Amino acid sequence: MATYESLIKINGAVGDLVFYTLNGKNVVRKKSGFNKTAFKKSPTYEKVRQNSSEFGHCSKVGKIIRQALDQYIKQAEEPLLYQKFAKLMTEIKDLDNVSERGKRTVENGIITEKGKLLLRKFQFGNKNNFDGENSVSLDLLNEKLYLNNTFSADETVLISLKIDFGNYLTEHFEEKILVEEKEKISFTKQFSNDDLILYFIVLKKNDEIFNMGFV
Repeated sequence: MATYESLIKINGAVGDLVFYTLNGKNVVRKKSGFNKTAFKKSPTYEKVRQNSSEFGHCSKVGKIIRQALDQYIKQAEEPLLYQKFAKLMTEIKDLDNVSERGKRTVENGIITEKGKLLLRKFQFGNKNNFDGENSVSLDLLNEKLYLNNTFSADETVLISLKIDFGNYLTEHFEEKILVEEKEKISFTKQFSNDDLILYFIVLKKNDEIFNMGFV
Protein backbone atom coordinates (compact mmCIF):
# COMPACT_ATOMS: atom_id res chain seq x y z
CA MET A 1 0.00 0.00 0.00
CA ALA A 2 1.29 3.47 -0.88
CA THR A 3 0.00 7.04 -0.84
CA TYR A 4 0.09 9.33 -3.85
CA GLU A 5 -0.55 12.95 -4.81
CA SER A 6 -2.53 13.93 -7.88
CA LEU A 7 -4.70 16.77 -9.13
CA ILE A 8 -7.21 14.14 -10.19
CA LYS A 9 -8.88 12.07 -7.49
CA ILE A 10 -9.12 8.44 -8.54
CA ASN A 11 -11.37 5.83 -6.96
CA GLY A 12 -11.54 2.29 -8.24
CA ALA A 13 -9.37 -0.11 -10.20
CA VAL A 14 -6.98 0.76 -13.02
CA GLY A 15 -5.26 -2.30 -14.40
CA ASP A 16 -3.89 -4.26 -11.46
CA LEU A 17 -3.95 -1.21 -9.17
CA VAL A 18 -6.74 -0.12 -6.83
CA PHE A 19 -7.13 3.56 -5.84
CA TYR A 20 -9.13 4.67 -2.78
CA THR A 21 -9.18 7.12 0.13
CA LEU A 22 -8.10 6.03 3.61
CA ASN A 23 -8.10 8.41 6.59
CA GLY A 24 -8.14 11.39 4.26
CA LYS A 25 -5.19 10.20 2.17
CA ASN A 26 -5.08 8.96 -1.39
CA VAL A 27 -3.96 5.35 -1.30
CA VAL A 28 -3.02 2.91 -4.03
CA ARG A 29 -2.43 -0.83 -3.69
CA LYS A 30 -2.00 -3.79 -5.94
CA LYS A 31 -5.02 -6.02 -6.49
CA SER A 32 -5.24 -9.09 -4.34
CA GLY A 33 -4.60 -12.35 -6.11
CA PHE A 34 -7.50 -13.95 -4.26
CA ASN A 35 -10.63 -14.53 -6.30
CA LYS A 36 -13.78 -15.98 -4.68
CA THR A 37 -15.05 -17.52 -7.89
CA ALA A 38 -11.71 -19.14 -8.59
CA PHE A 39 -11.54 -20.41 -5.01
CA LYS A 40 -14.89 -22.14 -5.39
CA LYS A 41 -14.28 -23.67 -8.81
CA SER A 42 -10.63 -23.69 -9.80
CA PRO A 43 -8.76 -27.03 -9.53
CA THR A 44 -5.81 -25.02 -8.20
CA TYR A 45 -7.66 -24.46 -4.94
CA GLU A 46 -9.08 -27.98 -4.62
CA LYS A 47 -6.85 -29.02 -1.71
CA VAL A 48 -7.45 -25.70 0.03
CA ARG A 49 -11.22 -26.19 -0.32
CA GLN A 50 -10.94 -29.69 1.10
CA ASN A 51 -8.90 -28.54 4.07
CA SER A 52 -11.24 -25.62 4.69
CA SER A 53 -14.32 -27.87 4.66
CA GLU A 54 -12.82 -30.39 7.07
CA PHE A 55 -11.46 -27.68 9.37
CA GLY A 56 -14.92 -26.11 9.62
CA HIS A 57 -16.44 -29.49 10.44
CA CYS A 58 -13.89 -30.21 13.17
CA SER A 59 -14.36 -26.77 14.72
CA LYS A 60 -18.14 -27.20 14.89
CA VAL A 61 -17.95 -30.68 16.40
CA GLY A 62 -15.40 -29.53 18.96
CA LYS A 63 -17.56 -26.57 19.89
CA ILE A 64 -20.75 -28.55 20.58
CA ILE A 65 -18.84 -31.09 22.69
CA ARG A 66 -17.16 -28.36 24.73
CA GLN A 67 -20.47 -26.57 25.22
CA ALA A 68 -22.07 -29.73 26.59
CA LEU A 69 -19.25 -30.13 29.13
CA ASP A 70 -18.64 -26.44 29.78
CA GLN A 71 -19.50 -26.29 33.48
CA TYR A 72 -16.78 -28.85 34.20
CA ILE A 73 -14.04 -28.19 31.67
CA LYS A 74 -13.96 -24.47 32.46
CA GLN A 75 -12.62 -25.49 35.88
CA ALA A 76 -9.53 -26.83 34.13
CA GLU A 77 -8.44 -23.21 33.69
CA GLU A 78 -6.83 -24.00 30.34
CA PRO A 79 -6.53 -20.82 28.22
CA LEU A 80 -5.60 -22.80 25.10
CA LEU A 81 -8.34 -25.41 25.47
CA TYR A 82 -10.16 -24.30 22.32
CA GLN A 83 -7.07 -24.70 20.15
CA LYS A 84 -6.00 -27.98 21.75
CA PHE A 85 -9.45 -29.52 21.47
CA ALA A 86 -9.78 -28.40 17.84
CA LYS A 87 -6.44 -30.08 17.15
CA LEU A 88 -7.74 -33.26 18.80
CA MET A 89 -10.83 -33.23 16.58
CA THR A 90 -8.60 -32.83 13.51
CA GLU A 91 -6.41 -35.75 14.55
CA ILE A 92 -9.48 -37.93 15.08
CA LYS A 93 -10.94 -36.83 11.74
CA ASP A 94 -7.73 -37.88 10.01
CA LEU A 95 -8.45 -41.46 11.11
CA ASP A 96 -11.50 -41.61 8.84
CA ASN A 97 -10.34 -44.01 6.13
CA VAL A 98 -13.73 -44.53 4.49
CA SER A 99 -14.44 -40.99 3.27
CA GLU A 100 -12.72 -39.11 0.47
CA ARG A 101 -10.49 -36.15 1.30
CA GLY A 102 -12.55 -33.06 2.00
CA LYS A 103 -15.41 -35.15 3.43
CA ARG A 104 -13.67 -36.93 6.29
CA THR A 105 -15.54 -36.68 9.59
CA VAL A 106 -14.88 -36.85 13.31
CA GLU A 107 -17.69 -39.39 13.56
CA ASN A 108 -15.91 -41.92 11.34
CA GLY A 109 -12.61 -41.32 13.09
CA ILE A 110 -13.93 -41.59 16.62
CA ILE A 111 -15.32 -45.09 16.15
CA THR A 112 -11.83 -46.45 15.47
CA GLU A 113 -9.75 -47.84 18.33
CA LYS A 114 -7.10 -45.17 17.80
CA GLY A 115 -9.78 -42.46 17.77
CA LYS A 116 -11.17 -43.68 21.10
CA LEU A 117 -7.64 -43.77 22.51
CA LEU A 118 -6.90 -40.19 21.42
CA LEU A 119 -10.11 -39.02 23.09
CA ARG A 120 -9.30 -40.89 26.30
CA LYS A 121 -5.74 -39.53 26.43
CA PHE A 122 -6.83 -35.90 26.08
CA GLN A 123 -6.18 -33.96 29.29
CA PHE A 124 -8.20 -30.92 30.28
CA GLY A 125 -5.72 -28.47 31.72
CA ASN A 126 -4.31 -29.56 35.06
CA LYS A 127 -7.00 -32.19 35.68
CA ASN A 128 -5.76 -35.76 35.29
CA ASN A 129 -7.57 -37.94 32.76
CA PHE A 130 -8.31 -41.68 32.98
CA ASP A 131 -5.46 -43.01 30.91
CA GLY A 132 -2.78 -45.35 32.25
CA GLU A 133 -2.74 -45.83 36.00
CA ASN A 134 -5.77 -43.57 36.43
CA SER A 135 -7.93 -46.05 34.56
CA VAL A 136 -11.66 -46.57 34.88
CA SER A 137 -13.91 -48.81 32.84
CA LEU A 138 -17.56 -48.91 31.86
CA ASP A 139 -19.60 -52.09 31.59
CA LEU A 140 -22.45 -50.84 29.44
CA LEU A 141 -24.21 -54.21 29.33
CA ASN A 142 -24.52 -54.45 33.12
CA GLU A 143 -24.53 -50.68 33.68
CA LYS A 144 -21.52 -50.67 36.00
CA LEU A 145 -18.66 -48.21 36.38
CA TYR A 146 -15.41 -49.64 37.75
CA LEU A 147 -12.92 -47.40 39.58
CA ASN A 148 -9.54 -48.71 40.63
CA ASN A 149 -8.54 -48.36 44.25
CA THR A 150 -6.22 -45.41 43.64
CA PHE A 151 -9.16 -43.02 43.58
CA SER A 152 -10.54 -41.45 46.75
CA ALA A 153 -13.53 -39.62 45.26
CA ASP A 154 -16.72 -39.03 47.18
CA GLU A 155 -18.77 -38.12 44.11
CA THR A 156 -18.77 -39.28 40.52
CA VAL A 157 -20.47 -37.44 37.66
CA LEU A 158 -21.15 -39.52 34.55
CA ILE A 159 -22.16 -37.59 31.44
CA SER A 160 -23.57 -39.50 28.49
CA LEU A 161 -23.22 -37.42 25.32
CA LYS A 162 -25.11 -38.22 22.12
CA ILE A 163 -23.95 -36.22 19.11
CA ASP A 164 -25.86 -35.39 15.95
CA PHE A 165 -22.83 -34.90 13.70
CA GLY A 166 -24.95 -33.97 10.68
CA ASN A 167 -26.76 -31.08 12.36
CA TYR A 168 -24.11 -30.22 14.97
CA LEU A 169 -26.38 -30.80 17.93
CA THR A 170 -25.92 -32.67 21.19
CA GLU A 171 -28.17 -34.40 23.65
CA HIS A 172 -26.66 -35.25 26.99
CA PHE A 173 -27.63 -36.69 30.34
CA GLU A 174 -25.79 -36.10 33.58
CA GLU A 175 -25.89 -38.53 36.50
CA LYS A 176 -24.35 -37.71 39.87
CA ILE A 177 -23.44 -40.72 41.98
CA LEU A 178 -22.20 -40.69 45.56
CA VAL A 179 -19.22 -42.99 46.09
CA GLU A 180 -19.15 -45.04 49.28
CA GLU A 181 -15.68 -46.59 49.22
CA LYS A 182 -16.53 -49.12 46.52
CA GLU A 183 -14.95 -49.87 43.19
CA LYS A 184 -18.11 -50.94 41.36
CA ILE A 185 -20.71 -48.22 40.82
CA SER A 186 -24.12 -48.66 39.22
CA PHE A 187 -25.38 -46.14 36.70
CA THR A 188 -28.34 -45.78 34.36
CA LYS A 189 -27.81 -46.11 30.63
CA GLN A 190 -29.70 -43.34 28.86
CA PHE A 191 -29.39 -44.10 25.16
CA SER A 192 -29.79 -47.01 22.80
CA ASN A 193 -26.93 -49.42 22.10
CA ASP A 194 -27.27 -48.40 18.45
CA ASP A 195 -26.34 -44.78 19.20
CA LEU A 196 -22.79 -43.45 19.19
CA ILE A 197 -22.36 -42.18 22.73
CA LEU A 198 -19.38 -40.48 24.34
CA TYR A 199 -18.94 -40.97 28.08
CA PHE A 200 -17.29 -38.29 30.19
CA ILE A 201 -16.51 -38.80 33.86
CA VAL A 202 -15.78 -36.27 36.58
CA LEU A 203 -14.41 -37.37 39.96
CA LYS A 204 -14.80 -35.02 42.90
CA LYS A 205 -13.71 -34.92 46.49
CA ASN A 206 -15.06 -32.26 48.84
CA ASP A 207 -16.69 -30.72 45.75
CA GLU A 208 -13.32 -30.22 44.01
CA ILE A 209 -12.57 -31.88 40.67
CA PHE A 210 -9.34 -33.86 40.62
CA ASN A 211 -9.94 -36.20 37.66
CA MET A 212 -12.02 -35.82 34.52
CA GLY A 213 -11.99 -37.04 30.96
CA PHE A 214 -13.48 -39.39 28.39
CA VAL A 215 -13.60 -43.13 28.98
